[in-house]
Amino acid sequence: MSAIDPTAARRAALASEASGQRGNSIVRAPDTRPEPGSSARATEAVPSIPRDAQGPVFREPWEAQAFAMALALHERGLFTWPEWAATLADEIKRAQACGDPDTGETYYRHWLNALERIVAAKGIATSDTLHRYRDAWDHAADRTAHGTPIELKPEDFAEA
Repeated sequence: MSAIDPTAARRAALASEASGQRGNSIVRAPDTRPEPGSSARATEAVPSIPRDAQGPVFREPWEAQAFAMALALHERGLFTWPEWAATLADEIKRAQACGDPDTGETYYRHWLNALERIVAAKGIATSDTLHRYRDAWDHAADRTAHGTPIELKPEDFAEA
C-alpha cells in the first residue's frame, strides 16, 4: 500500500474536526457510521465517484475517510447530494483550469477541497478556522515521527 498523502490527510483531519469528530490518527473513521446503503445512494447521486461493481473504491485510506466524512455530514443534513455534486464539480473545474491533468489520481483531493468549501459555506467552520487547523496539523505533523499517530496539542495552535 502506498504512503498516506500528508496534505490530504491533514485536510481529512480538518474536515473531521469541522464535523465535530476528534481523532488523533491520520486516518480515522467518523464516530457516527454512515447508514447502511448510504454509500450506494451516494454513488448513484454523484456519478463521478470512483467505483466498481461492489461500490466506491479507494486507493488510500485517507480517501475512504474523506468519503465517510461527506456521507456523515450529508446524513446530518448539512447538504443535499445535488449541492455536493455541484460543489465537487466546481472544485474539479477549478483544478482543471489550474492545470490538473484529470487522470483520476487527484479526485479525492478535489473531494476534500469541496468538503472544506461546503463546511465553510454552511457556517460549520469558517475558512479562518480551517486554515488555523491546517496550520496546526502541519506543525504537529512536522514534529511527529513517521508511522506515529499525529496528535494536535495546544502549542500547535500558537502563532509562528
